Amino acid sequence: MRGEVLHYDEDQGFGFIAGADGNRYTFAREDLRREATIGRGTAIEFQPAGGRARDVFSIRAQAASPPAAIAAPTQTGNAPGAPQHFGRSAERRPASATGLWDYFWRGLTENYFNFAGRARRKEYWGFCLFWTIALIVVVGIGLFLDDAMGHLDELPAVAVGLCGVFVLATIPPWIGLNVRRLHDIGLTGWLFLVVFIPTVGWLIILVFALIPTQARENQWGPVPAGVKTS
Repeated sequence: MRGEVLHYDEDQGFGFIAGADGNRYTFAREDLRREATIGRGTAIEFQPAGGRARDVFSIRAQAASPPAAIAAPTQTGNAPGAPQHFGRSAERRPASATGLWDYFWRGLTENYFNFAGRARRKEYWGFCLFWTIALIVVVGIGLFLDDAMGHLDELPAVAVGLCGVFVLATIPPWIGLNVRRLHDIGLTGWLFLVVFIPTVGWLIILVFALIPTQARENQWGPVPAGVKTS
């Protein structure tokens, strides 16, 4: 698959790639197929493996086509020979791509085990909002089933069971979201462990969640889409 390097830290040997499929991939120095200069904006090819890029190597500019083979401009208005871009650079995503529901859905799908990169405040609170709504719906369904089976006078087993399954299933994306939120404000994701401090742990996490995005690229990646840097 082709893609474009979004960020690469040579000192740490770690970076991010925007794939031609619109997804973002991480890669490390050991994933480079051969020694080459890899920097931001470099066109590359790689083998996707989950959320990671393998066998990464840069693409050299191809020789210009003969004049007779030059194609007419496409309907998008790009001139022949214009540089290709992938991922966020390929096209403007619709506004819904950075909507609250969109962040929640990606958290449960492509970001389910994603502990790399950054998450802006809108992504964090969008996930919290729809997670709470989903939990209320799950509990409501459970109570309805318990009522239909006559369990409300006793322990509402169905409601408790569905609630437990939902919470357990959303623990990995929840932890990943908090780690990426810490990255977004320039802190290490290991600080999420403060959540285990009795009483004040969740308050500390809440403060981290309220801090604005660093409006510049940092070691965990570029500024998230939709954040104004000016």
